[in-house]
Order: sequence, then C-alpha cells, then structure tokens
Amino acid sequence: MIGRLLPWPKRAALIALGLSGFLLAGHVTPAQAQTLPVCAVDLDGNGDAGDPGEVASCTATADDAWLCPIQRVMCEADAEGAYSCPLGSQHPCLTPVGGGTPMCSPNACTGSDGAGIEDDPVLDDPGAPADGEVDAEGHCLGNIEIFAGRAVRCRPAGLKTTFSNCCKDRGKIVKDGMGSSISSIGTKIAVAKGVFTGMKAAYGAFKAGATAGQAASSGANAIIAGIDPTSIAISLAINFMMDFLLSGCDSQDMEVGMLRGSGMCHEVGTYCSSKILGICVQKSKGHCCFNTKLGRIIQEQGRPQLKSFNRLGWGTPKNPYCRGFTPEEFQALDFSKMDLSEYYSEIEARAQADIQIDMKDKIDAYMRVIGQ
Repeated sequence: MIGRLLPWPKRAALIALGLSGFLLAGHVTPAQAQTLPVCAVDLDGNGDAGDPGEVASCTATADDAWLCPIQRVMCEADAEGAYSCPLGSQHPCLTPVGGGTPMCSPNACTGSDGAGIEDDPVLDDPGAPADGEVDAEGHCLGNIEIFAGRAVRCRPAGLKTTFSNCCKDRGKIVKDGMGSSISSIGTKIAVAKGVFTGMKAAYGAFKAGATAGQAASSGANAIIAGIDPTSIAISLAINFMMDFLLSGCDSQDMEVGMLRGSGMCHEVGTYCSSKILGICVQKSKGHCCFNTKLGRIIQEQGRPQLKSFNRLGWGTPKNPYCRGFTPEEFQALDFSKMDLSEYYSEIEARAQADIQIDMKDKIDAYMRVIGQ
C-alpha cells in the first residue's frame, strides 16, 4: 500500500487533507497536497465515502476550473459543434489542460484553499486529576470521582487512516491495574496514563523521523517509566506500536487500541469525524476508557442502578460522558446485582498461570543446584 511506503512528511500532508496513496499514486508533493482540490462520492450508498475509490483528487482544466474524475463523462457536441453535458445542463463542460473533448462530472470539488473539508478536533479529555488540593488535615477539597474514565476515540478504516482499521483489537497487552503484579494504589492509577504517555512519545518520535522500531522502543520506555514493567507485555506493545505507526493511525488511535484490546474501554458509538462537501469520508468510535478493566466493568454494571446517569447515560459518540462515581453514588451501588464473572475468570486464569511460572522457576533452580 503506497500510504505505508511514503516518508512521513509526505504521508502526513496527504492524511491531513484526507488524501491517500491509492488516489494520488505517491506523485504529489506536500505543497501540492495542501492546495489540491478533492471530491467525494458515496458510490455504494452506505452513507459515507470512506471506501477506496470514493474520494479522488480533482484535475485542473483549461478553463481555470477543477474536474472530479469520479463518474465523469465525455460531453456531446450538437450539429453546430457546441458541447453539452449528457448528465444535465447544470454540469459545465470543461476542457482538459492538454486539449481534447470537454468532459463533465456530477460531483463537485473542494476549493484550493481547503474549503469544503471539515475535520472534527480529536477528543481532548484529560480526565479527572489524580491528585487535587487538600486541606491541613489531608481532606480532598475538590470533587472525588471513583473509577473515572477519559473520553477518547479511535477510527475504523477510512480515508484519514489510509483505510487501516485503527480500532482493531490486537489482544491483551496491558494487565489490569488491580492485578497482583501491581502493588501500589498510585501504580494502579498510572497504568492507563502510562499508555497515553507512551503512545504520544512513539508518535512524536515517528513524526520526527525515527523508524517505526525506534519510535516503538521510545514509546515502550515512556510507558514503563512510571509504572511496574510487569503490568504490560513490552514485546507485544512494541509490535503493536510498529503496526500502528506504519498505518494512518495517530497517537490516540494507538492508545484506545491498546486499552480497548485489554478490556479497559466502553464503546459509546460511531460518528462522522471528517467530511468533504458534506459527505462523510471518515468515521470515529467514541469510547470511555478507564484505568482498569474492573473500573470499566463496575461502570457498566453500576450506571443503570443510578438515577443520576439516566438522562445522560454514556453521552454521545462524539462527546462520551465518562465521569466517575461520587462517594455517595458508589455507596449506593448494590454489588450483589452486578455480574463480575468477566473479571473473576481473569483473576483465576492469571493465578493459575502465576502458580505454573513459580513452580517452573523452583524446579529450574533445584535442577541447577543438583547440577542437572
């Protein structure tokens, strides 16, 4: 795929405008890409133009105009040699720069200044602060939120991701923060934050010119800097980041992909995050991601019990509502009505695996002692 082979500066310029290597064949400079009009058409009628071939770069004409190549046809000449568009008189006949028979298209092009391209900003939710101000006796002066989450998004296959599925689960990479491998409360809270820091570090290094492997290593180092290294499968994380960096995915896509695959995110829904002339070319999936898998489970099981969440629920896909429980709400939860089997089964499986590892280590140590 051409989008995977282009150097980062060129690929970034193409992605920024919603263009991909499929359409431009890799022969457009960043300066050209920033002023090149495009057009989009929902050819398969599925409600968006997010599939390959549904967005194209427009071609310049001798009439100082731009022509969309999608569904274009040759104009027809009458007895007097005047041309008209067979698709309707509302579509102008435009002559190619090199001359020849004029052509027309039913599809409009964006302006050379980017007019007609709409991109929603990336969700920027820092979440509830881990530590706030306290009084002389150590009592918290701010709002206390229990199992608070962050509103984030990832993008399925579409134009802006060079048709890579940036929401695809890559398996369990981050161990739940309530597991036995993590000892302190501070470290438990730091797991998801560490993933966020690592993804930003990897993405920044890659944009600065590092190889995917170098950038992934940088991201892995940033992840484990503030958390117990046993809370994350480092080799899997590095492979995960390399795979994402070589696609059109950004740092938040990577963060959500890793946490989502580890069971820490609740998907709220899908919305359109990029449009060309009003036609959707890229969708996004809004999530609430939590510091632990247990936090996500209790949020999903507990919210239906509380009237305070009845009106807003999980918010909207574009603006997920991810606040934590107040102390009063948390005390009102009836845990006997919650199904925590998903979490219990994981603890049991992890405990069995830990026992097997401990036994193997002891046997290996014994064999070394006796010289076998």
